[in-house]
Amino acid sequence: MPRNRWFLLWPGLLISISLLAGIVVFYRELNHLEDPVGPFENRALNKAPRSSRTAARPDPAAPPLPLTSMPLQLIEIPKLELASQFLRMWRVSGSNFCGALREAGIEMSEWKAASMRNRSYECYFQRIYERDEVRPLSSTFLKVRGDELGDILEIRAKIIGPTTDAQGRLAPAVLRIFEIIVKQACWRDFEDALASIQNLQDVEYERFGSYLSFMREAGSGNIFNFVLGLKATSDSQVRTKAYFSTERWLQMPVMFQRASSSGSAREPVLNDGASTRHDPRSSWNCG
Repeated sequence: MPRNRWFLLWPGLLISISLLAGIVVFYRELNHLEDPVGPFENRALNKAPRSSRTAARPDPAAPPLPLTSMPLQLIEIPKLELASQFLRMWRVSGSNFCGALREAGIEMSEWKAASMRNRSYECYFQRIYERDEVRPLSSTFLKVRGDELGDILEIRAKIIGPTTDAQGRLAPAVLRIFEIIVKQACWRDFEDALASIQNLQDVEYERFGSYLSFMREAGSGNIFNFVLGLKATSDSQVRTKAYFSTERWLQMPVMFQRASSSGSAREPVLNDGASTRHDPRSSWNCG
């Protein structure tokens, strides 16, 4: 019996030792898998101070950084010609507009101040064909109104007792006035209004920051009023106009002005309102 006990005890002891050894090996491998990058991180942290100290030392062989000049395009005032591509505006000054009407044979007055105490400017044309003792019975009146900077604010016209042909259409001499106005404004989306004006039909447009109206006067079947002007109806129109305004841009420094003039002689890009300066809008076209 004692022999049988020792014979059974040895296998059990070997199995227990094997299990303990397996558990110890398992836990060691598990701890090693949970922190595989620990030694690598420690080595990287130990090397980092040495690398930073090495980078901090200046390299005597490195060439100095070149001095770059600021491009003039970053400080130039936006060109007024470009504004017309994003903003409804008059592409001709009041003085040039009145001059174009005179060249077409319409006896417009000179562009000048409306009065000594008034800062508004205007030119006008009036012709009375027939009148009674009180008022005109047949006449044509046209006024271009603006400010001292030459900017047009509004164009108005009044036709009383217009001359018509056998089909009831407006006489070509009077229709010519509206054709020149639309052509000089360069607003081609208003050209289709000329057909209604020729036929003395009421028409009223409000498009992209501007308006046109040709209406028969209330209570009178023989008096017509015409209005063409700007109307900034959207926030985008207001913001774009403010961006191209000269009041929001500083003058170019003298050193950059000299550099720019030495490269090429150019006219000033924006008009300051003085009558002696060249107005860039005089050379614009509708192309």
